[in-house]
Amino acid sequence: MQVQKILKNKIFLKGLEKISDHGTSFFAATSLIMSSSVRPLAITLTPDTEKENKQYAIANSISSGIIKFGIVESIALPLELIIKKINKNPEEYLKPKTLERLSPRAYELITQTLKLGVGFITAIPKSILTVALIPIIMDSLFKKSLKLSSEKEKQIQTSNSPKDIKFTGLTSAVGKVIDNNKVQNLAIKYQNQDKDIAKHITAMTDVLLTSTSVIQTNRSKDIKENRKKALNYNNIISTGVTLAGGYTIDKIIKSKTKSFIENFKKLHSNDPNLTKYVEGINILRPALIFAFIYYAILPIFSTYMAEKIDKFVNKK
Repeated sequence: MQVQKILKNKIFLKGLEKISDHGTSFFAATSLIMSSSVRPLAITLTPDTEKENKQYAIANSISSGIIKFGIVESIALPLELIIKKINKNPEEYLKPKTLERLSPRAYELITQTLKLGVGFITAIPKSILTVALIPIIMDSLFKKSLKLSSEKEKQIQTSNSPKDIKFTGLTSAVGKVIDNNKVQNLAIKYQNQDKDIAKHITAMTDVLLTSTSVIQTNRSKDIKENRKKALNYNNIISTGVTLAGGYTIDKIIKSKTKSFIENFKKLHSNDPNLTKYVEGINILRPALIFAFIYYAILPIFSTYMAEKIDKFVNKK
């Protein structure tokens, strides 16, 4: 009975709706909070690890959260606002044939993929800027009280607020993507797999981020040579274990929550926002699982193992 009250709670439902509308922003905000608090704390608690390796791992975590939030928000937020605009008046931006052909589920799959795809598209520049910011954070936190200049702060922060962005032509461009027959065919074909889209895009983004980060770390002239391998091993271990563990745990939880989703649908069968609520749940579930593993559990293991592997390789 208490569970039903929560599921009917207006604040809870509004939260799911917001997560559905701003899926990419939700991932970025979660990452920023966890990477600047929980993960650094976990790394600090890592036993039998050199202090400077811990410091580089912490700087990498904070840098990653800041850059991800800044880049993603500068692109994702305008896109989310554009899609919201189309949702309010689809007849103005979409062809009649599109409105007839696409089910609400297929339509949500397209728009959600567009929003989550921003993280994947921006993965390479994010990694480049993340590695570039690491030495600055190292100086600021661990070497001397060096505050970022106002010019560098501007580079890190979102360059434009939503009010400054002109949407002329952009909304029509997004509408054309949704109107595309090939895009619609894929959405209709995979509309019943919409619960996995957030998980798969997140996984692909993490792999691309880590690969680019390793390359950029090796190229960096500002990161100490004797710390590069440990930092790279840490990132690779973190991504690998997170993906493996995340998929496994998500699979178990998904099978256990299948009946929960069905009961939730029945409970809100007449609610016009039902599709958004379910989509919000499908975004929230893997986001919390991956975040808990990557930021809370894994840092101690990955930081410890990265140093041990680095020392083993150097001995050989």
